[in-house]
Amino acid sequence: MVKVSNNVAIDADIAWRLLIIFCAYRLLMVSAFWCAIVIEVAPPLLGQLYPSLFFVTSLIYGAVAIVFMLLAATRVSGFYFQVLLQLGIDIGVITLLMHASDGVSSGLGMLLIMVIAAGGILISGYIATALAAIAALAVLFEHSYLVFFQGIDTDSHYTQAGLLGMAFFATALLSQVLMARARKSEKLVVQRERDLANLDQLNEYIVQQLKVGVLVVAHNGAIRLINQMGRELLALPAKESLKHLSIKLIPSLADRFTEWQQNPTWYQPKTIYVDLNQPEIQVKFISLGASYGTLIFLEDTSVIARQAQQLKLASLGRLTASIAHEIRNPLGAISHAAQLLDESAALHHTDERQLLKIILSHCDRVNSIIKNVLQLGYQGPSLLDSIALKPWLTSFLEEFCATKEIHLEQVALQVDPEHAQAYANPSQLYQIVWNLCDNAWRHAQGSGYPPYFQIIAGIEEHSRQVFLEVIDTGSGVPNEIAEKIFEPFFSTQGTGLGLYLVQELCERNGATIQYFPGPKGGSCFRICFISGAEINAP
Repeated sequence: MVKVSNNVAIDADIAWRLLIIFCAYRLLMVSAFWCAIVIEVAPPLLGQLYPSLFFVTSLIYGAVAIVFMLLAATRVSGFYFQVLLQLGIDIGVITLLMHASDGVSSGLGMLLIMVIAAGGILISGYIATALAAIAALAVLFEHSYLVFFQGIDTDSHYTQAGLLGMAFFATALLSQVLMARARKSEKLVVQRERDLANLDQLNEYIVQQLKVGVLVVAHNGAIRLINQMGRELLALPAKESLKHLSIKLIPSLADRFTEWQQNPTWYQPKTIYVDLNQPEIQVKFISLGASYGTLIFLEDTSVIARQAQQLKLASLGRLTASIAHEIRNPLGAISHAAQLLDESAALHHTDERQLLKIILSHCDRVNSIIKNVLQLGYQGPSLLDSIALKPWLTSFLEEFCATKEIHLEQVALQVDPEHAQAYANPSQLYQIVWNLCDNAWRHAQGSGYPPYFQIIAGIEEHSRQVFLEVIDTGSGVPNEIAEKIFEPFFSTQGTGLGLYLVQELCERNGATIQYFPGPKGGSCFRICFISGAEINAP
């Protein structure tokens, strides 16, 4: 920054540019003198008293003007030094030219007003006033020299010299006042620009942090603005440039946009699906005027449904907890009685003791289920362990088949790669997979050829996410009820709590579960597990 007055400072680049402009003015003025002399169209007063002095001074002044332009352009030495040097030489040279042209009456003294004005703009107030005083004294000295030493009778021009000196002071004062106001206005504009930039940045941050998708779309469908949530909901690349984005890339959204454009008054918000892997999205349109386009809000309906479901299931949670406690009491009695029988010496047959082991094993399993049901009211995450899927699923299928009296040939297991590991709570994962396999066996047994259901686990090629699928060969789920199968008490068979419990336990483990129609008919339930990086993330 360069200070130009007591209260105003300007940017250094701007100050140097102003000095270069003044240097250009000086060159233009000297060039005018040269042209007037060379083509002999100069007014009679120019160089009237001393033509040779006027000519030589003009030549030297031109050379000095070129040097000053180079010094200002290259910013050699300090700014203040150059300004004071140049303005001081300007005052001396113009006074000398005025002396060679019959003094004050030549009118060249008016050129000093431009010098004083430049001083008021480029340097601080008291120095600019000092320059005005020096210029006024120079004019008076030049006029007095002509009167007393050259014997030229120009006494009547003292008044003109005095008025010219007053004009110098007035110019210095006025230029400082105007410059101060101009700089204050510029400072205010810069501050407003900074405030607008900060406000724009704040708005951008708020829009990006919104939990709903926000788009601004032109009338031709080009996307002018989109936040991160909008990119996620529409499955758009996070780093894709806006100039390459258009809602025409999302046909379902483009169709809704066209419908709204045709009849915005009577249009009712509708939902869309971008693809099978994306949630259902509710779309709302708001016109921003003909000059800017349309504001589009995208809201994940699954979030809304989940919030509504939480309210609906608040009482259900208390009910299931009460039922679980009521079941635990007789379960404890059965388990205790079985343990007493197991310790009894009256039991000699192996089959009887095997039956007791089955009773105790399933008492433990039911007790584990009760714990998991009670955990549904607990909002924190489950304790997760790393589980090697190949041996775990092999052991699980052996126990499941033994319990259901199923031949192992009637089911299939595929884990690729064999070292795939999932992060989950072992007890809760056991209940999740048991419920899914129980459903698969119940709906698929006797249909077609074995295997009647299969478990496929592995790692996705692109996302590197561990998954587990339970696929059966049954009749599948009708499309009209596919969206409701995870709701509590919704079922064509049973209590309707099985899949709801599976979904809740998946969420406790940071996993997701989705239903897809099977590749060859039937149903496919796909679980995607949380990654180790997400677990370790702060």
